[in-house]
Amino acid sequence: MPRKVNHVSAADHDIVTAAVAAAEARTNGEIVTVIAAQSNDYDDVALVWASVAAFIAMSVIALFPDFYRTLYDRLTGGWGYDLTANEWLGTVIAIGVLKWIGMWLILLWRPLRLWLTPRTILAGRVRARAIDLFKVGTEAKTLGRTGILLYVSLKEHRADIVADEAIAAKVSPDVWGDAMAALIDHVRAGRPGEGMAEAVRQMGVVLAEHFPRGSENPNELPDRLIEL
Repeated sequence: MPRKVNHVSAADHDIVTAAVAAAEARTNGEIVTVIAAQSNDYDDVALVWASVAAFIAMSVIALFPDFYRTLYDRLTGGWGYDLTANEWLGTVIAIGVLKWIGMWLILLWRPLRLWLTPRTILAGRVRARAIDLFKVGTEAKTLGRTGILLYVSLKEHRADIVADEAIAAKVSPDVWGDAMAALIDHVRAGRPGEGMAEAVRQMGVVLAEHFPRGSENPNELPDRLIEL
């Protein structure tokens, strides 16, 4: 069974940092590792779900007006005020607003919000965050443009690899598939540090093949695991 992982330990930091140093000892490539609890708040997803719930509630009342008029009469014991068409419209809108607020409050619980977010959106947001972090901390930060970012987002259960210009020109994105598979297997088993370390090891093998270590190989980017 997959184990829920929400953070990494000091031992995980040490394992990943050591793996990066070992991998970079054989290549001019520079590996940056970043792990985050979550990549996005998905407020817009909650907004959409709340709006859908409100629309459905109002649509159902509009489609079955007789049922709800009968329900209203039963609730008032038959002594209720006979609402006009405009008053019914206002009531329906008020119910829609209350439904929207109720759904929004429910979706303040982030695990439910994540669960209701489509997988394609999760993957897209993680990819966008990885690219943003890459642009800030890795892109064009090495002399030969040989930086590469390994990014893991725990709550989305997603990871991504973004490579700098020189690496992207020589290495197809699908080459990183084995590294990603190894990472995911370990994370699912509750071992994020070991997963990232194994992914780094496999990334190092690829980098050593295309960018073997030269006589001058300064350490241009940090080896340590960056936790956000």
